[in-house]
Amino acid sequence: MTHKMKKSIIFLFLLQAGLAGAVAQPRVPENVKLDELPNVLEPRAISNTAFNEGEKLTYRIHYGWMDAGEATIEVKKSPWTFDGREAYHAVGIGKTLGGFDWFFKVRDRYESYFDTQGIYPYRFIRDVDEGGYKIKQDYVFYPKKKAVKTQDKKELATPEFVQDMISAFYYARTMDFSGAKKGDVYTVTTIVDGEIFPLRIKYMGTETIKVRLGKFSCMRFVPVVQEGRVFKSEEDMSVWITNDKNRIPLLVQSKILVGSIKMEMTDYQGLANPIAKVN
Repeated sequence: MTHKMKKSIIFLFLLQAGLAGAVAQPRVPENVKLDELPNVLEPRAISNTAFNEGEKLTYRIHYGWMDAGEATIEVKKSPWTFDGREAYHAVGIGKTLGGFDWFFKVRDRYESYFDTQGIYPYRFIRDVDEGGYKIKQDYVFYPKKKAVKTQDKKELATPEFVQDMISAFYYARTMDFSGAKKGDVYTVTTIVDGEIFPLRIKYMGTETIKVRLGKFSCMRFVPVVQEGRVFKSEEDMSVWITNDKNRIPLLVQSKILVGSIKMEMTDYQGLANPIAKVN
């Protein structure tokens, strides 16, 4: 995992549903000239019953027993079209709370405009300030050309329908886990800080877990670092996703050098389907 990804991981638990920890070896993409690239891809359409515009999820991040921060992620209809196609506009916001805000203030904002039918990005905006560590990014995607232009005018070749850090969260939720067997691995190819990451999660079965909102039936996943490997232990990081058509990350828990970090959903609005709450 890169240094930049480590510094953002607390609030990317939400945005990437734990995928931030699922990093294999990154690949530096080739520099290209957009004007010379032909259109090689046709727009795709995938089945999405997991979310609609109007969905808003709220999470609380805990460091040990303390509330360390809060994160929200919301999806709306984009006021703009891209290549004549409609898009969603998703915004993720993270901030520290209480004492953490005093000694390590975090104010993170992530935005993605992505295709409503194909769930692939057109534009990604990142504006983060984490204890004085600041990043501003503005990526424009050219899916037909399999390329992206960064805020510093770099033009890079990408795999087809590569995801940004926010659209990856939504694309992963459209995956079909109905026939999943323990040990199955799912991959989302994402561009992060100008590098290509094959982000992998491993299915570990179903469990019933209890959080502040009650008991829920969930699917459990762990991140895969390299082919056939996870963290030092499969318990080092786990993601529990609601076992329903919404596929919402309900709880993420990760061990660190001192203690643990946990993120749990504390509120939800505008879901597309009933949630898998257990009475």
